[in-house]
Order: sequence, then C-alpha cells, then structure tokens
Amino acid sequence: MLTASKIKFIEFMMSADVLRFGEFKTKSGRLSPYFVNTGNYRTGAQISELGKFYAQCIKDTCGNNFDAMFGPAYKGIPLATSAAGALAREFDIDKPFFFNRKEAKDHGEGGSLVGYKPQDGDRIIIIEDVITAGTAVRETVPVLLSAAKVTVTDMFISVNRCEIGQNPNKTAVMEVKDEFGIDVHSIVDVRDLCEYLKENGNYTQVLAAMERYIEQYCKF
Repeated sequence: MLTASKIKFIEFMMSADVLRFGEFKTKSGRLSPYFVNTGNYRTGAQISELGKFYAQCIKDTCGNNFDAMFGPAYKGIPLATSAAGALAREFDIDKPFFFNRKEAKDHGEGGSLVGYKPQDGDRIIIIEDVITAGTAVRETVPVLLSAAKVTVTDMFISVNRCEIGQNPNKTAVMEVKDEFGIDVHSIVDVRDLCEYLKENGNYTQVLAAMERYIEQYCKF
C-alpha cells in the first residue's frame, strides 16, 4: 500500500537525484529502467532527512532490541552513521555503529573495522542501500562473523527491488533469509515505485518499462 510516508520517501529520493529512471546496468548485469544511487546524497540536510527514514523503519521493526548497526563500505557507511544519529535524536535509542575498510589497515590500531568493536553475543543489524542479487550481503556477513560470535538478525535497505537471485524461484531477499537467517526490511519496494508512477500520471513510458522489467526479473 502506498502510504503518505512512502510517497514522501520516493519524492525525497527523486529530489536528491538518488532515484533515477532511464537505462542502467546493475551489479547483477541486468539492464534496469530505474536505479537507486545513494551516493548522490551530498548535503547535510539530505543525509539528516535520510537518517530519519531509516531510523523510523528500524524503530518500527526492532525497537531497542539490537546491540549495534553495521554499514558496509562504502555506501553503507554514511547510511549507518545517519541512521544511528537519527535513532538517538528522534527516539532516544542510542546504539553504537561501525563499518569496514575495503583493505585492512596495517598501522595504528590496525584491522578492517572502524568504530564499535563487536562482542560475542551481539545482535547486529546491517544498514545498506538496495539488494539486487544479494552479492554485497554475501561479502558482508563473513566480515561480521569473523569479528566475533555475533548474530546478524536484520538488514535495512532503502528499496527492495524484489528481484530473483541465484535461484530463479526465489528473490535475493528470500535467499538472504534462507542462507543467513537475516530478515530484510525496506522503506519502499518496487511495487511502491510503480504505484507512485501510476498515481502521478506523467511517467507512462517509464511505467511500461518498469512493468516489463518486473515481469522478467521480479517475484513477490
């Protein structure tokens, strides 16, 4: 259902040039009629507002029932940072956050993780932008499990593309749940985007391309 908060988030992404329509090659190699690039958030006001959307989704789903949040390098770093700030500011939920380096540091404190140091028994949530084929998740989970005996319970993303993963009968989100036991929660999904385009009425060609793409690659 396309709620007022979802419309607000979609228009927020469009105003920041984060949600774009056209033809884009995704990490999975598919030619997509839309693309979500959270790297286009570039102002303090934008990242502050984005954090509120993530914080609301985290609060509604997990409440206070987690120990730390992880932002995978690189795009997950500002996402986790802004979400942590908004959780503390808006809901008085003050949780530590951390992220990884692509290459381990061999001087100073060393290691590949920056910020909070995971402890055995921690319940960790991941903050990311989107899931297309699940490739990034498969790279991220080993990093966390090698840091400590943690449980990765939930993952929060901006947009669920609802696309099939390696198994043609399952979406990438379903595969993440089956392989790692992680529940993925999105602020909006591809159906919300299509519903928005329908209600707007100015995106006839884009909507047609979206519907063709969904027919070929998506599963609900």
